Amino acid sequence: MKLISWNVNGFRAIVGKGFSEIFKELDADIFCIQETKLVAGQIEIDFPGYEQYWNYAVRKGYSGTAVFTRRRPLKVSYGMGIDAHDQEGRLITLEFENFILVNVYTPNAQDQLARIDYRMQWEDDFHAYLKKLEENKPVILCGDLNVAKEEIDLKNPKTNRGNAGFSDQERGKIRDLLDDGFIDTFRFFHPDKTGAYSWWSYRFNARKNNAGWRIDYFLVSESLRPRLLNSEILSYIYGSDHCPVELGIDL
Repeated sequence: MKLISWNVNGFRAIVGKGFSEIFKELDADIFCIQETKLVAGQIEIDFPGYEQYWNYAVRKGYSGTAVFTRRRPLKVSYGMGIDAHDQEGRLITLEFENFILVNVYTPNAQDQLARIDYRMQWEDDFHAYLKKLEENKPVILCGDLNVAKEEIDLKNPKTNRGNAGFSDQERGKIRDLLDDGFIDTFRFFHPDKTGAYSWWSYRFNARKNNAGWRIDYFLVSESLRPRLLNSEILSYIYGSDHCPVELGIDL
């Protein structure tokens, strides 16, 4: 199976930048999208052979997630069943025969860590949600997790220490998840690779200078380790301030 995850920073915008051609070229079995910035009925798109599922934020033009899949899921759910977290369209869970896929757009802690308390509550509740799912089947988690885990995962760790996405609190939460039985698939295959980023600011020619952050991930349950085939960052694909990330897995 080939899975793709991409924060498109506005689905209507990305459609105008060749999304359909990129989608067909990547030829994924499952294609997960974050930050759609849509409400129901704002756009219609169809890819033959794929079912599609959308989770919209209550607030118009904000957040949102979507999944296109060739495999028909046994069950689809939206959110994690906690009202405080389920207003922003950040989560879609699809259960398949032998695994569960979770597509997530993690809340940003914001400038000055203005939303860090909420972010920490989200992290704790989401961690518990994933472990509950894992009691039934192994989990594949993908999406924009809005955190660079280690200094190797961003260009300028010293000057960004403590900023949103590289605070000790956020880094601690993703480490907790990995310590609790999940694998960062990119680092599994590329443990020491530098300059590998999935997001670049639109300012200061950041992408041209590759001054980026790796904040988009595929994490999988430890039990899936023998089935991993590859995990890549597709930095050659443009259209958003993020690029897609890819997972190959034998399922």
